Amino acid sequence: MKWDRVSIFWDRVTRISTISRKGVLAQNYWKGCLMTQEAAPTQRREVFSTRWVFVLAAIGSAVGLGNIWRFPYVAFENGGGAFLIPYLIALLTAGIPLLFLDYALGHRYRGSAPLIFRRFKKWSEPAGWIQVGICFFITIYYAAIIAWAALYTIKSITLAWGDQPEQYFQKEFLHQDATHVLSTEFVWPIFIALAVVWIASIIVLAMGVDSGIGKASKIFMPILTVLFVIVVIRALFLEGSADGLNAFFTPNWSALSNPSVWVAAYGQIFYSLSVSFGIMMTYASYLKPRTNLTGTGMVTAFANSSFEVLAGIGVFSALGFMAAQSGTTVKDAASSGIGLAFIAFPTIINEMPGGAIFGVLFFGSLTIAGFTSLFSLFEVVVSAVRDKLNLPRKQTAITMGVIMAVLSLALFANTGGIVNLDIMDKFTNNVGIVSIALILIVILDWVLRRIDEFSTHLNMVSSFRVGTMWRICVVNITTLVLGFTLFQELFGLLKEPYGGYTTTQVGIYGWGVLVIILVAAAILTTMKWPEGVPLDGPPGSDFGVDPEVERVPKIPQQYKHDERPRIAGFAIEQYTDEELHS
Repeated sequence: MKWDRVSIFWDRVTRISTISRKGVLAQNYWKGCLMTQEAAPTQRREVFSTRWVFVLAAIGSAVGLGNIWRFPYVAFENGGGAFLIPYLIALLTAGIPLLFLDYALGHRYRGSAPLIFRRFKKWSEPAGWIQVGICFFITIYYAAIIAWAALYTIKSITLAWGDQPEQYFQKEFLHQDATHVLSTEFVWPIFIALAVVWIASIIVLAMGVDSGIGKASKIFMPILTVLFVIVVIRALFLEGSADGLNAFFTPNWSALSNPSVWVAAYGQIFYSLSVSFGIMMTYASYLKPRTNLTGTGMVTAFANSSFEVLAGIGVFSALGFMAAQSGTTVKDAASSGIGLAFIAFPTIINEMPGGAIFGVLFFGSLTIAGFTSLFSLFEVVVSAVRDKLNLPRKQTAITMGVIMAVLSLALFANTGGIVNLDIMDKFTNNVGIVSIALILIVILDWVLRRIDEFSTHLNMVSSFRVGTMWRICVVNITTLVLGFTLFQELFGLLKEPYGGYTTTQVGIYGWGVLVIILVAAAILTTMKWPEGVPLDGPPGSDFGVDPEVERVPKIPQQYKHDERPRIAGFAIEQYTDEELHS
């Protein structure tokens, strides 16, 4: 039996070798596969069991807290119903094209963000580590918001915030003290809740891609959908909900001539779709070779946008009720972010019939939406460390989880936690993500001119084909928008300290965090990759090919069993037409 397997193996090698002009391509591939199996057995890539498990995980990553508390206010402040036009244009010209690019990078190079960039070009590896660093810091403060939402889910039962939700949130819940650079006074209910969040996250990540993240997504996403639909339906039947919807959807067409409205639309798309975080690249690397990437991307993008519009309907219906009860306008009642979730909505819950049930549903939805996004952010870090150090998943998830949990508890479970969170969120999202997205595009096309490689790969495996328009959107439109957005953000941050905080606070939790990310990226890049891990080019059928060898992408040929044998691997476009037909 053993010698029969050897014979079959050698027959495959012989067949593939005859396809290549010199036989080197296929032989190197098989050699690389053997090296990987022998020298680095733990590096065998996990996969999602089905495409729909991946879709649920991707939607779970995209649908987060920002969909519920950020989009409605952004739309309201930037033209109401008219904002949907630049929003849709931004989705089609930047969001979906960048999502396709992330999918193509992850699926073709099959690794964590740093490994993908290393395989793409040796000197570009730091870009991947920057993405990991950004996700690292976003994860440690994002967990704190989930802990708040979980506590408020419980507090909704008794309406613990009383008649003054704002004072309760700042003084009794957070014990806010904005004067300390690093407070040593812990808020123990938040400390315990945050620890539980981290324990749950570590358990899910340690279980694996499909058994952990995949199963959690299959459970959490249907629950989230049901809960939030109930919340929206209840809000629609509140007194004054029609006024709230009118305020939300009434178009202000003059706003479309304001460039800031268009920047806001593109910013919302970047923020909500999880593009350029390294998340979608990492998730796509767990897909099976023959997966419909563009079709999956369209489902993810429009599901995310649908949830945002649904959130807008629910939030502004509730704000309309709040305005009617207080005798004010919807504009006066409208707010965004943490203020909307933990101040405005408790006020609404106090006034409405059955408010306790509504509160449990609303904050429960926030908690679940936060968890699904947290898993994806955490996985970027775990995947990168695992690839670099060749560690088992459980060991990596536990080790990194403990390190991140300690930092999260130290920075955000104290009286100064909300200040630290606000500053870190501003700099990592508005500067870090925008910068790395711009760097990514510059590297891929403006420097290396290899964007067509990814369009070819997408078309190889997908139902919806991309072409010149996709390239224009990624290379030209996105570059201009990201460049303008970054300039605008940096100008505002350099002009004066963010949010009225002290220079020291902004220096440590804002600029300091960005410096730490850059330094860590440089250090981690100098570390050697494990032996046996292919580092040049895609690790599939073109493993071992000199990355400097230029191969003209060809339109995929229809496979005909009687005319030529099937070639192993999914990166078949790397073969020349002569090789395919020899």
